[in-house]
Amino acid sequence: MPTAAPSLQWKPAQPRRLRAILARLRDAYGRPVPRAHRAPIDELILTVLSQNTNDRNRDVAYTRLRERFASWAEVRDAPVAEVEEAIRPGGLAPTKAVRIQEILRAIGDDDLSWLEDAPLEEARDYLQELPGVGRKTAACVLLFAYGRPDIPVDTHVYRVGSRLGLFRPGASFNEAHDEMLRLAAGASPYEAHVALIRHGRRTCTARAPRCWECPLLSLCPYGKARTKAR
Repeated sequence: MPTAAPSLQWKPAQPRRLRAILARLRDAYGRPVPRAHRAPIDELILTVLSQNTNDRNRDVAYTRLRERFASWAEVRDAPVAEVEEAIRPGGLAPTKAVRIQEILRAIGDDDLSWLEDAPLEEARDYLQELPGVGRKTAACVLLFAYGRPDIPVDTHVYRVGSRLGLFRPGASFNEAHDEMLRLAAGASPYEAHVALIRHGRRTCTARAPRCWECPLLSLCPYGKARTKAR
């Protein structure tokens, strides 16, 4: 079975292709409504907790952390063992506890509210200079906290985008982020991110994707090759 879009004669997609994909996903799953919550540090820590775990475990770990400590300053200054114990349900607690405290120390007393109006590249670069913060985490903060036009490329977005031929075969995650931003011209970055994640979780799964009932089948090189092979 093919695992990605066929690579022969790959050409960069045009923004209209992503718009067509989103229109079909909108019919299948509805249109996601963005709600910028303006809590960038919350989003930053939540995204760290989401690494290598599922949403449920992430949310349990985040809730326990907020219940245990009254502020991010308390989390920063607490014994690392206490932070580790609070976030244990999220997995990799020893690593994540250290990373969270390193990030909070780097931020200091800054509430990061300036990220809302700063030039996008400046805001992204600042976040990526924080300990252990990469492109996806920075994009999550900018998109979900302030509705800024950045698109996090997680494993779902990368898998779905690769199968649809949106990314060059073998592209890095950083390259995929740049490609998504280019393709999202004239579209909603929030909708692009959420719709592709929904599709990756419900239909275009990592194992046994349901290509035969996929609303994107006629647009998908991977799906057409897979259904033809059967």
